[in-house]
Amino acid sequence: MPLLYHALALFVLGIPLASSTSAADLNFLQCLSHNSNHSKIPIYTPNTSSYTSILQFSIQNLRFISSATPKPQLIITPLHESHVQATVICCRRHGLQIRVRSGGHDYEGLSYVSDVPFVIIELAEYQAIDVDVEDASAWVQAGATIGQLYYRIGEKTRAYGFPAGACPTVGVGGHFSGGGFGALFRKYGLAADNILDACLVNADGEVLDKESMGEDLFWAIRGGGAGSFGVVLSWKVRLVPVPPIVTIFSVVKTLEQGANALVHRWQYIADKLPRDLLNALLIRRANASKESEGTVQATFLSVFQGEAEQLIHIMEQRFPELGVKREDCIEMTYLQSQVYLAEFPIDSPELLLQRNQSRKFFKAKSDYVKEPISEIGLRGLWERFYEIEVPEVIFSPYGGRMGEILDTEIPYNHRKGVIYKIQYLAWWGEKGRKASKKNIDWTRRVYKYMTPYVSKSPRSAYFNYRDLDLGQNNKNGTASYLQARDWGIKYFGNNFDRLVRVKSNVDPDNFFRNEQSIPPVRACRKSKEDLR
Repeated sequence: MPLLYHALALFVLGIPLASSTSAADLNFLQCLSHNSNHSKIPIYTPNTSSYTSILQFSIQNLRFISSATPKPQLIITPLHESHVQATVICCRRHGLQIRVRSGGHDYEGLSYVSDVPFVIIELAEYQAIDVDVEDASAWVQAGATIGQLYYRIGEKTRAYGFPAGACPTVGVGGHFSGGGFGALFRKYGLAADNILDACLVNADGEVLDKESMGEDLFWAIRGGGAGSFGVVLSWKVRLVPVPPIVTIFSVVKTLEQGANALVHRWQYIADKLPRDLLNALLIRRANASKESEGTVQATFLSVFQGEAEQLIHIMEQRFPELGVKREDCIEMTYLQSQVYLAEFPIDSPELLLQRNQSRKFFKAKSDYVKEPISEIGLRGLWERFYEIEVPEVIFSPYGGRMGEILDTEIPYNHRKGVIYKIQYLAWWGEKGRKASKKNIDWTRRVYKYMTPYVSKSPRSAYFNYRDLDLGQNNKNGTASYLQARDWGIKYFGNNFDRLVRVKSNVDPDNFFRNEQSIPPVRACRKSKEDLR
């Protein structure tokens, strides 16, 4: 009789019943049915025909699509908050780990890979966006993408935008909770700096908002990685004013055209430009062939919240060496600028709604720079570009509003004194361990080479560019405080200990965890002494 009851629960949930389904699995599925307020939960098991396509749909890094990659026991695609509540309650009751995925861009695959039995909450269908122009705000469900948010704001108004990233397929759930920066961050701060409220399911399956979760937890999830504390269902964000015209230019210089001297000079200028102007650097290897190693080229990409004439005047005054001319500039609307940065035709904003993009193998690392790097130091970096096929380094300038917000305002602490952030990237298309090792090793060698030139004590890193190389990681997410502090201090500086205290209060049993999650004190044998 009990197995028949469980089988009926499976039928209600719409799950194929395999002959190998165990009593434990049936108990878990019955738990989901019982706790979902009788609303059908979309659930996919390895026996479901669409399981693989749903699992792989938003995986952006091909390093984590292989037969050897651990797979979830279930994928749940919630349509209602009760579906998330039921999943949390039942996974905790039955000893299953949860991984939460909104866009699949996390660099180490932590939102969809685990070495212990786990369930994925795939938020792709949880993507409603409600824009309130009069209130200059929007409620955004965590499964929406940045591109969808930009498009929905643009549908309602040309007067507002939002300071988030340039890649439209990034999910807002993780992007906002880890910081989130883009073309507007020098003027308005990070995405996390502009969050007004949030809706979160905690480890007890309760739905909390800003008021009910309390000041500490609300502080922690805005830049500290919400995945350590619960499942964010939605964010309320502050919309920011944007002008009717945005101007963009992209000036490319190779080493033979003096790129090294220009990049060196850029370090003294970029963080001091008006906050309406972001002048970023993308450095790549170019013109490589069988006959030639090619060269290194630097692209000076500027996004200015204003008209071209104003931008030309600023560049002539502040950075005349770059030689920017009127014909280099393109004027457009703010929404079109987001389309341009996504590398779409600017007259096709609907492309921002697409959730998929071309996927590649990649590995990334990050640094923060507080003192300009010498020309000799930069040359050493460019020399390493000839060691692999597709290297890329991105310099993102700080200053402006980022230098005014206190380091303790939210967990993201990389503020005053930072000139720019570096992202090191290796891309490759060939499958196999040999290709992966070659490219991953390159990022580590470059990172080691840059040690004298970047931030120290600690050497800092950006949490949204997650990097499992930074310290000891326990595969089941139970790293000790000292192990976690090794990388935690790099991501969050002195804010790490406050994050530990918040975690200890809201999730003392460490239910929400991954390889680089915030540990609670009671889960660490030596943590109480270490925190004194």
